[in-house]
Amino acid sequence: MRLKTSIWVAAYLRRCQTEGVFGAVRKKGAEEAGAVFVKVALMDGNAMLYAPAPQTVYDDSRPVERLFVAIAPQPVPEPSVEERLVKELRFDPDAWIVETEDRTGRHFLDLARS
Repeated sequence: MRLKTSIWVAAYLRRCQTEGVFGAVRKKGAEEAGAVFVKVALMDGNAMLYAPAPQTVYDDSRPVERLFVAIAPQPVPEPSVEERLVKELRFDPDAWIVETEDRTGRHFLDLARS
């Protein structure tokens, strides 16, 4: 059984905190099953963005873990990441936005294989 989004986000933020990375919920989405977008601000005007992996990367069973894909795997200007997040929220107003700050770009997410 998959964790509720609110529990997953709390655990993710705790993981970031234990690694010395500041993180916060910028937008709270649906408690049970909202999609989570993670912005990693590099604190130099650039950022990276991670989004939920599409269902096609999971096997036939119901996914237990949350996998992510890099929308902006290389640093890009923060305004372009913000534009993408605005579009995502127009499409899915129940989505969560979590933002972390790490100069080296650590994200602590499980990424889907290409």
